[in-house]
Amino acid sequence: MTGVQCAHSGDKTNGAVFSALLQTKGIEFFFTVENLHIQVQKGAKILQIQLISIIFVLLQLCFSDKQKKAFMNGKKVLFVSSELVPYLPENPVSLMSYEAPRMVNSNGGQIRIFMPRYGNINERRHQLHEVIRLSGMNLVINDMDMPLIIKVASIPKERIQVYFIDNDEYFKRKATFADADGNLFPDNDERAIFFAKGVVETVKKLNWSPDIIHVHGWMASMVPLYLRKYYADEPLFADSRIVTSVYGKDFEGELDAEMINKIAFDGIDKEEVSVLAKPEYNNLLKVAVDHSDAVILAAEDLSEDLKNHIDNLSVPVLPYVPLQEAEEAYTNFYNTEVLK
Repeated sequence: MTGVQCAHSGDKTNGAVFSALLQTKGIEFFFTVENLHIQVQKGAKILQIQLISIIFVLLQLCFSDKQKKAFMNGKKVLFVSSELVPYLPENPVSLMSYEAPRMVNSNGGQIRIFMPRYGNINERRHQLHEVIRLSGMNLVINDMDMPLIIKVASIPKERIQVYFIDNDEYFKRKATFADADGNLFPDNDERAIFFAKGVVETVKKLNWSPDIIHVHGWMASMVPLYLRKYYADEPLFADSRIVTSVYGKDFEGELDAEMINKIAFDGIDKEEVSVLAKPEYNNLLKVAVDHSDAVILAAEDLSEDLKNHIDNLSVPVLPYVPLQEAEEAYTNFYNTEVLK
């Protein structure tokens, strides 16, 4: 690219540097530089104005992605998910629950991730360890005291810390949501309530006030409800905005029919969760989006019932985007719709 060798400066080193930088971005810029050289012959004033403009553009092109696209700079985002790779097998929920925090992290945001510590997570391989200062409190679930255990691990490649909500009664079994025959665990409703309370109580202990709380997966579906109702007077979350990602149907059948009464035990009006008279997948997600400030459609195969319910909400909705387009779409949505 001989046209980049800035004949006006008499210094070919600068031209070579610009040439190399432009080539790394896959951009051919020699026409602009040729135009600049022509205008040098016309007058120094024009040169000065255009040279400053071009240097500014070049500096922008040379920034790293983190510097150039710090859309989330300083923003605190709490991710709460049913599943997460690499701790569980890859599926739409576990993959996006990894990718979304990575996107925020690479764009200058501060993140925390919470998920259940299912018994089929290999603690030794993933180097989980208990955090004594965060563990030890009892959470009341349907008039029973259930001990809360908090464990942490890091995703080495991304240097992202993950907090695990644990309890021997709810999460020691070597499976996630169902037994070996595919039958849903009868206490999945209580596990979801325990998980929601456990996340909020732990974040309170961390004294970490998130700008955004982003929920993924049905096991996390009680988080928006409990934040808006059970923890409504908690100042730490007064300005937090809740986003729920909605995925395709994850299970058939229903959770325990008493779920609505167990929620009512916590002082939450049954009218708030009347759809949970039938605690099926779609209705769990309806409760989540009803208490959210924004919704992301994370799948193309949502049921018409769920899509219609979301269409009738008066909150921003991000339509489905494929993974390769998600970073720009999600960060823009956070900034222009969720945090506006």
